[in-house]
Amino acid sequence: MSVSIEVWGDYACFSRPEMKVERVSYDVITPSAARGLVEAIYWHPGMKWIIDRIHVCAPIRFTNIRRNEVKDVIGARGVRTVMKRGRGELYLATPKSIVQRSSMVLRDVRYVIDAHFEMTQRATSGDNPGKFQDIMKRRLEKGQFYHQPCFGVREFPAHFKACTEVPPCPEELRGERDLGWMLLDMDYSNPENIEPRFFRAVLHDGILEFPNSSESSEVVK
Repeated sequence: MSVSIEVWGDYACFSRPEMKVERVSYDVITPSAARGLVEAIYWHPGMKWIIDRIHVCAPIRFTNIRRNEVKDVIGARGVRTVMKRGRGELYLATPKSIVQRSSMVLRDVRYVIDAHFEMTQRATSGDNPGKFQDIMKRRLEKGQFYHQPCFGVREFPAHFKACTEVPPCPEELRGERDLGWMLLDMDYSNPENIEPRFFRAVLHDGILEFPNSSESSEVVK
């Protein structure tokens, strides 16, 4: 069962993992970010979303912004200590923890996400593909979601609707465009050693295709 969703927004940031403190976005949305966006609209333990392709429907434009970010975290060890003692501080002092960082983000983005779902072992006897397809269709028509879909970070919300016709490819994206290595997804097969998987991203007339399996020769660690 497949679905096409048109998504758009003012800003997007799909952070490259090789960058450290400063955020730098990939040129287009990653497959894992696209899956997270679809799951924000509808998710069920009896189904698994798989992203087939992404249509880039707007020119790739970058801009620089400065954002306030929290540089500290409340560690689990500190929480356990407070729980044992029954007293202590479990908060972050805002003036000391917030820092300004520069980010290179995308602006005026628009994509069409082609995805399909497969049934999982957690599906019950009352679950079936037709049921899930109808629910997803209704949620797209009504603009419903479990939590606000976003483009990489929560500050950049994504608008969405069911796609009936894919917008034309921007003229500057026609032909072939090599985007370099891009994050495909995280491999959770070994909980003790969760590893990222990367693939060579190439746009063909504004369309980004993905390897079918993490075992594909096109996918590397």
